[in-house]
Amino acid sequence: MTQNETDATIVIVDDEEMVLTSLNSFLALETDYTVKTFISAKEALEFIAKEPIDLVMSDYLMPEMDGISFLAEVKKLRPEVPRIILTGYADKENAIKAINNVGLFQYIEKPWDNDDILIIFRNGLEKQKLMKRLNQKIEEINTAYAELQGLQREIIKTFV
Repeated sequence: MTQNETDATIVIVDDEEMVLTSLNSFLALETDYTVKTFISAKEALEFIAKEPIDLVMSDYLMPEMDGISFLAEVKKLRPEVPRIILTGYADKENAIKAINNVGLFQYIEKPWDNDDILIIFRNGLEKQKLMKRLNQKIEEINTAYAELQGLQREIIKTFV
């Protein structure tokens, strides 16, 4: 994630232009996020493969590719990015499938509540920031461990 949550880049994919316009306008008014919207899941994947992003939200039912398949591809490209599905269908079976198959961060039903979207986005970005910090700490520990092993080998060589 970027240093500051307000610098975050959010990708939203939906086959309905009205949904994209509504979310983009709301987020432009309420946040400093950079919002990239796509009607095409394939175009969104091309963008995600080339550009750093911090969070992605996709509609569930789209003609080109369903949201679960799209988010599974996002997971392959950017496993650290929180993935959210937006759906007009209260289908708990698909929600469970999405959570299990693509590591879904959140499942949102249409019509959504704008305040809920803000909270979900902030929580998703915070989760990503914390995971990045955790991974950095793990890297530091692994580096220190490797250095200690090297020292141990040198000490053993000296005394053996």
